[in-house]
Amino acid sequence: MAVGLPLVVYLAQDALIFYRQPLPEARRVEIGRRFPAVRELFLQSNDGVRLHAWHVKAAGIAPLILYFGGNAEETSWMLEEVGNAPGASWLIVNYRGYGLSEGSPGEAVLVSDALQWFDYAMTLPGAEPKRTFAFGRSLGSGIAVALAAQRPVARLILVTPYDSLAAVAKRHYWYLPVDLLLKHRFDSIALAPALKQPLLCLVAERDEVIPPVHGERLFDAWGGEKRKILLQESGHNSTDAHPMFWTSIREFLAQKVN
Repeated sequence: MAVGLPLVVYLAQDALIFYRQPLPEARRVEIGRRFPAVRELFLQSNDGVRLHAWHVKAAGIAPLILYFGGNAEETSWMLEEVGNAPGASWLIVNYRGYGLSEGSPGEAVLVSDALQWFDYAMTLPGAEPKRTFAFGRSLGSGIAVALAAQRPVARLILVTPYDSLAAVAKRHYWYLPVDLLLKHRFDSIALAPALKQPLLCLVAERDEVIPPVHGERLFDAWGGEKRKILLQESGHNSTDAHPMFWTSIREFLAQKVN
């Protein structure tokens, strides 16, 4: 048992970390009907995998937000939400194995894909780094941080973020040798001190998945201008209903770009 359980967890960790969510054709048809202005984008990754994202284009010169979701998100649901941030364009990414993106997810490939999506986004009409935001939720916070460490993202919005996936795993699986087992570490706190981009950090007070202390550690380590919003009484999956959630995001988007 002492050997068997860690071995089972090691072999099963991809399925435990990444809850792949496909996009049913009926849902795709519904999206086309309800959101006729939304454009589907497809990109071939550096290793030949077909990737999928949704592009919502705002009129005129507008901030562009690259969205990286949680570990169980097929991100088309965000098309219902982007109206809460009027005047912004969105590139809403589906990870490998999610939505219509092919392939299998993992830390290295998801970060590589994020870099490629950023480079592609910079070819869109009107896009430029000084008006480009990375928005990372839960698992996606680690991808957004890794992107900001390698590309000139202007600012970051992180929702229910963590210091590292290893630290969160140790809290939940204290009885396992996490450092030996974990392949996908998403060590955001190691990158944070060198990052100077302004940060909006939204922490759920009653987060049962990523306890607030993990987001607070990342916030404390951040090297640039930063603001933290504690979403009182919110759990991991109820942040968006909090009155400060979209209010603080709109305020952050409206801040003057240097």
